[in-house]
Amino acid sequence: MPIYEYECLSCRRRVSLLVLNPSSAAPPRCPRCGGESLSRLMSRFATVKSEEDRLESLADPSKLGDFDEDDPKSVARFMKKMGSELGEDLGEDFDSAVDEATEEATTEESGGGNGGDEA
Repeated sequence: MPIYEYECLSCRRRVSLLVLNPSSAAPPRCPRCGGESLSRLMSRFATVKSEEDRLESLADPSKLGDFDEDDPKSVARFMKKMGSELGEDLGEDFDSAVDEATEEATTEESGGGNGGDEA
């Protein structure tokens, strides 16, 4: 029972569809918007790594690169890397939230985010 990945050309989302019988399957439809215009994508594949190996890889200081805990952009890159190293696809919503938080932190650092709190 293969799972196929498609990009919906209507809503521009990536969707995964379980196809029980590929030879007699109906044309795919987007489960989000109902669109019928889907483009099949090359699926990613996974390599088997034990959880211990993944955690050890994250704990290796040489893999931190230019990580700076005081820099929101650096923390965002590290969070995305951690998610991918743990084999988790955190999705577009996570990426958007991290990018938005990074922009807010940058705005606050430049003095534009006081929100009128000064008396």
